[in-house]
Amino acid sequence: MQDNAQKYAGAPVHELVIIGAGAAGLWAAAAAAKRGVQVLVLEKTPRSGTKILASGGTRCNLTTTLDATSAAALFGNKAARFLRSAFDNLPPASVREHFAGLGVSTVEAPLEKIFPGSQNAKDVRDALLSDALEAGITIAYDSPVTGVVKACAVAPGATRWCLSVRGPETIAAHGVPGCGGEKVDDDSGFIFADHVFICSGGTSVPDSGTTGDGYEWLEKLELTITPPVPALAALTSPDSWVHELSGISLDPCNVRLLDAKGKRLGERMRPVLFTHKGLSGPGAMDLSGHVARGLQEDSTTRFMVKLDLVPELAPDELRDILVEGAGRSGRPALGALLPVSLPRRLLAAVANAAGLSEDVIKRGAMPQLSKSARHQFVEALKALPVRIDGTGGFDQAEVTRGGLSLKHVNPRTMEVNGQGGLYVFGEMLDLDGPIGGLNFQAAFATAQLASESLGA
Repeated sequence: MQDNAQKYAGAPVHELVIIGAGAAGLWAAAAAAKRGVQVLVLEKTPRSGTKILASGGTRCNLTTTLDATSAAALFGNKAARFLRSAFDNLPPASVREHFAGLGVSTVEAPLEKIFPGSQNAKDVRDALLSDALEAGITIAYDSPVTGVVKACAVAPGATRWCLSVRGPETIAAHGVPGCGGEKVDDDSGFIFADHVFICSGGTSVPDSGTTGDGYEWLEKLELTITPPVPALAALTSPDSWVHELSGISLDPCNVRLLDAKGKRLGERMRPVLFTHKGLSGPGAMDLSGHVARGLQEDSTTRFMVKLDLVPELAPDELRDILVEGAGRSGRPALGALLPVSLPRRLLAAVANAAGLSEDVIKRGAMPQLSKSARHQFVEALKALPVRIDGTGGFDQAEVTRGGLSLKHVNPRTMEVNGQGGLYVFGEMLDLDGPIGGLNFQAAFATAQLASESLGA
């Protein structure tokens, strides 16, 4: 795109163009328009909020019951510092109040989750969209952006952000056609703006349109992009015995992820589900970003998950229970002695991991175990080892780990340092939180800050 004042003289200049009509984009569009800003939203797909509709099992876990400080802390120290201003400005409780004002009641659920009272993600998407449209924004669908650059002259001495866009209807209504060698195809043209919000999402759930287009635009501005990897995805295991336990769930379960050297990479106290490929459920999915990042750096590396099946009891307490049970008349079944109900198939896997015969479980009665055998059995109950060799990938991932380095972004405004008028927020940033509405909370809070920096 040439810096040619005469060529683009008289071209319309938009006050704000938002790229992406997802959760962050719709929230930002409404908030900015209510502050008197003229807003054009460009969406590459035929509809808005596609990823919202699929989130939370189509129920949309839209925020958390946690306070601002506790919620931010779950993103890790660096990201928590970055999110402090955004979460203080729009804490989780305020998100709930906002949706209540839009006619969407909310209900609390286990694991600090907040869902719409209807349990329908469509109500969340529709509320965000209606709020933005009623505020006076314009949305152009089927209008993928293919480039974002600065210093395209639209008048002598004036420069703006310039977006190359595909979509003849969008260009006819809001921009100018391409020219000469700059023309990509018959459907391409340019749109100019004083301010640009990039909130086009990461690379998770690519079928929803989030294919990481924005990373290339930012890299061309010489900004650092942490390579994206899938996060909040299921874990895969090469262990056949794990696959045979498919359908068994554990709640609660303490999940500890170790690298090949035994270093602890993360730990979560959350439900876990055995699947025909490995482990799923919040406890496993919350740790998947570590696995994906490690495999990206070295595809041969392997990981180990240690499952504490009885997290409410210390090892010594478990040993005492086994000793006491062995002395009872009639010797009760081993599983009956435990404070949680564990399926016999799982108990057999524990026995096998402890080096015991599975017959000690199949016989039903409490076996006579040596002190050493009791110790091994307790160790297996408290740290059942599961080998991990991968994740479900971006197709299964709920969010992206990676994105624009936080060092480039002003945490009080979301404006990119040294790129006046360009703002990046939501999943485009290099931050991600665990399951529990935290990533929507981050999207809404960062979008709100960006919008408040305009029209002041």
